[in-house]
Amino acid sequence: MSRSRSLRYYILARLLLAPLMLWVITTAVFLLLRATPGDPVDALLGPRAPQAAKDELRNQLGLGKPLFVQYLEYGWKLLHLDLGQSLVGQGQSVWDIILKFFPATVELAVFSMAIALIVGIGVGVLSASRPDSIVDFGGRLFGIITYSVPLFWLGILLQLVFSVQLGWFPLGTRFPVTMAAPNGPTGLYTIDSLLTGNLMQFWTALYYLALPCLTLGILISGIFERIVRVNLKQTLRSDYVEAARARGIPELQILLSHALKNAMIPVITILGLTFAALLGGAILTEVTFSWPGLANRLYRAISQRDYPTVQGIVIFFAAIVALISILIDILNAYIDPRIRY
Repeated sequence: MSRSRSLRYYILARLLLAPLMLWVITTAVFLLLRATPGDPVDALLGPRAPQAAKDELRNQLGLGKPLFVQYLEYGWKLLHLDLGQSLVGQGQSVWDIILKFFPATVELAVFSMAIALIVGIGVGVLSASRPDSIVDFGGRLFGIITYSVPLFWLGILLQLVFSVQLGWFPLGTRFPVTMAAPNGPTGLYTIDSLLTGNLMQFWTALYYLALPCLTLGILISGIFERIVRVNLKQTLRSDYVEAARARGIPELQILLSHALKNAMIPVITILGLTFAALLGGAILTEVTFSWPGLANRLYRAISQRDYPTVQGIVIFFAAIVALISILIDILNAYIDPRIRY
């Protein structure tokens, strides 16, 4: 079987398995939410509300039906891409919540990933190009520290130092209330401000992004530093690199044009999966910094026992992770001709 045909079969198989994975996740979230302690009716009315009022609200929300009936009704809605209505949002649809809060999560993830790539690849290249030196030791130490430091602890510490004590960065918001927020089609403040040509809004949006993005980006950079350092060290010992040195090619050209390109192949895989994890698992960052993103909204929905919102956001994130993982596999196959499926 030719490589192109095997790749097409692999892509088709992944596309067919994606709905199955989403169905398993949907079922697991549906059952786990209803198995955990707590009642959304108590969260809405309070535990001291009359039992008659609780029963009436439970029937209005459809929570009084048998569990299997609730599951079938929710599955039927999902087939029509209907994620339902929020229990605490006064009729607000889950799609409206996603469209409102997701741009803030995307903006946080994109800028954090940019910082992680710049810092991680830079430190990894410096460390690998000077093996067994003080620079190499510092790179390894950097990777260990950034990989092991808890995000919430570092986030709280940096806020105490740079926001509370020094007053250099703002706290708990995405944009100052004293300024009009950028209004545009994307919902991304940095992009919308550039589209309207308002540089003041652009720099303000970057200023409010700085501290959470630096915190998250530096911690994630340790992953890329370790991968780049290990793979680049192995690549620099390969035969074709030695042959390039024998031909008199400058060491910097060998590093950038020959070794680094091949060492970056595993980084692409980690890049896609890490970015998907950033989008779907940024709860710690957004809660720690009070960032008004979708992960923070998910945390609030869990605490409020808002079943439809939790289920809808989790399914939305799961679909993003599945799509990105498929795209990364396809990209790897085209970049590295040695990959077979």
